[in-house]
Amino acid sequence: MKALLGANLIDGTGGPVLEDSAVLIDGERITEVGPKAAVTLPPQTEEIDLTGLTLLPGLIDTHDHLAHKNYSLISRWEIEEPNSLHHLKTARAIEDSLKAGYTCIRDAGGLDAGFKFAVEEGILEGPRLLCSVAIVSPSGGIGDRVAASGHRNTFNTDPMHPSGVANGPNDVRALVRELVRVGADVIKFATTGGASSRSGHGPMDIAFGPDEVKALVAEAKAQQKYTMCHAVGGPGLRMCIEAGVNSVEHGCYIADDPDLVNIMAGNNTFLTPTFEVYEFHSTISAPHVIARTKELMQVHQDSMQMAIAAGVKISSGTDAGGFVHGDNAREIELMVERGLTNMQAIQTATGWAAECIGREKDFGTIAKGKYADFLVLDGDPLKDIGVFRAENSIQMVMKGGIAYVDNLPTQDDKTVSK
Repeated sequence: MKALLGANLIDGTGGPVLEDSAVLIDGERITEVGPKAAVTLPPQTEEIDLTGLTLLPGLIDTHDHLAHKNYSLISRWEIEEPNSLHHLKTARAIEDSLKAGYTCIRDAGGLDAGFKFAVEEGILEGPRLLCSVAIVSPSGGIGDRVAASGHRNTFNTDPMHPSGVANGPNDVRALVRELVRVGADVIKFATTGGASSRSGHGPMDIAFGPDEVKALVAEAKAQQKYTMCHAVGGPGLRMCIEAGVNSVEHGCYIADDPDLVNIMAGNNTFLTPTFEVYEFHSTISAPHVIARTKELMQVHQDSMQMAIAAGVKISSGTDAGGFVHGDNAREIELMVERGLTNMQAIQTATGWAAECIGREKDFGTIAKGKYADFLVLDGDPLKDIGVFRAENSIQMVMKGGIAYVDNLPTQDDKTVSK
């Protein structure tokens, strides 16, 4: 057994900090949590001294694109480099994410399930992975990668990575079943365009009709899979919310349609704002993308504040894939900059995030019976949210009771420092 002793514990529920804590670990699960003075250590327990440090649940990114490197079409078609090099870069992004304190990532399109299997089999060190494999959209939607010339990608014929394009309720249902067959844990679909989508298919433009969305959500439920929907604004945003999607990705224009937050709160529909990707798009993207992004910045912030005031839970998702992997915690900072408290921002990447992806029984908070997934920081994120990204702040990253990052001082180091 192992014991993490002496840390200031933030458990991911939003509750008060437990100072001078003790967490007992047997194998990959937590067996006891409490004040150090009240916890009896079994004989031969390995004691890990975390005095003066902050202990949190491992972080969760509920919307990433680990296999994507940039926004060019040739990159999205996966033909700009050998497939072996592309996959090795993806593996590096997965490893870097774990080192950054993320013990679970839900991939929102582009990552085939083989990487999930590699982590589970111990071939690759990375976070727990949930895959959507492909983004489901109709012809002309964000999942339909077509060049300006009209040419389509006919090079990628991997049967484990089917096209996400489907039209009509029957084809949508069939595609959901195929995605589940190839290992999808969640069904990602799109009912609007986006800031970075092609010119002519913007954030307020609709994709899919109500019959298709209802069929998709119903089939995903029948397959016991959660749904996440790229929906920025306009009729497509309302459509997915009324159909009962589990989480709305982006939701920038919710504030323009205020009664949506009450529907979301009533259905326990999560909002994943992905502020980090819009910060990126507002700087170095294509001109039409920069213009769209700057236009939605304020209403996006208003939408999140309106949602949380109505009782909608927020989850932290970066939508990374066109910018730097491994800097996921910038999203937590942006949550605070856009109006959440530090504790709420932490919940978006821990307890609320786990609930958003349907894994709250196993991780996201520090409690007896859950996986021993932890992040140990030198600093207090309740005072300075930037500590998640500060240089040398990460002291330990543990997943399932195994420390994949261990920068804690050794006994020799402690002796020298005295």
